[in-house]
Amino acid sequence: MKAVTTTGWGLKARLTLTDRQAPTRLGAEDVLVQVHAASVNPKDWKLNYHAAVLATPLMVNRLPPFFGDDLAGVVIDRGSKVTDFEIGDAVYGMDMRPRTASLAEQARISQKRIAKKPQSLTFAEAASMPLAAQTALQGLRKGGGRPGSRVLIIGASGGVGTFAVQIAKALDMHVTGVCSGRNIDFVRGLGADATIDYTLGDYRQSAGEFDLVFDVTSYETPLTCSALLGKHGHFISTGGQGVSMFGTPVYRLLGKKAGTVVVESWREDLETLNAMVESGQLKPIIDSVYPLADSEAAYQRNRSGRCRGKVVIDLAGD
Repeated sequence: MKAVTTTGWGLKARLTLTDRQAPTRLGAEDVLVQVHAASVNPKDWKLNYHAAVLATPLMVNRLPPFFGDDLAGVVIDRGSKVTDFEIGDAVYGMDMRPRTASLAEQARISQKRIAKKPQSLTFAEAASMPLAAQTALQGLRKGGGRPGSRVLIIGASGGVGTFAVQIAKALDMHVTGVCSGRNIDFVRGLGADATIDYTLGDYRQSAGEFDLVFDVTSYETPLTCSALLGKHGHFISTGGQGVSMFGTPVYRLLGKKAGTVVVESWREDLETLNAMVESGQLKPIIDSVYPLADSEAAYQRNRSGRCRGKVVIDLAGD
């Protein structure tokens, strides 16, 4: 089968299209998926380009050469204890232990990590959802978001941010989205009640107080956002940058309401998202679509920091 693998480590790492043997051994609760689409997430290139520089021997030994987390496709085989999916079912999901290896024509994944694809979505749209949309859902939940909560979403126009704005609105929260000026109308179109153009000044000192500050850029900390947090305000980060990843737990030890969302894929959460999709409350935003052979270019697009929504990789020409 055709599959994308990573060659090299650190700043010289590149993605290459190769021929590899298809998965042959299924666990009792695994399904084999013919992958129609996958999507790009910062988690992959951050591991490959940054953590590997610091801990190359460890990363080389633990991370498989295959790439990709999100997938959408069709079940073509199943393990002996798979009871909820049939061959021919259209599904989507991910598994981050450590990777789904979804940039391949076929991928193996546990039935606990997938759900049936919403009928109203294309495979490309469904593939854009698992990591980013579940990060948004689980981050809002971890931060205590509830109907009426005043939520500030930093990075509202990106992959996680576009989902976070829509999900927060679906859960009846009051949403303020932070983005650049060129994306103000776009974020308002997602349903944000208010927007802030971060290029016009340091909004962190003047935007007021919020019940939940959800930083999906990973560049902020509870300290930099302290003026944004109300008396009982909660700070949540996606934790992809070093300062946020290591700093946020320290602030929590000091008694601050702060946390990092470490996303997991669970069928129950995917089905919650399905209900929002089918009710018209949630719509994936696709920035761009690349063929499998151009996966390196897709990741470079994601690294640019200028994406509106998700970058998707099409494996089936759908």
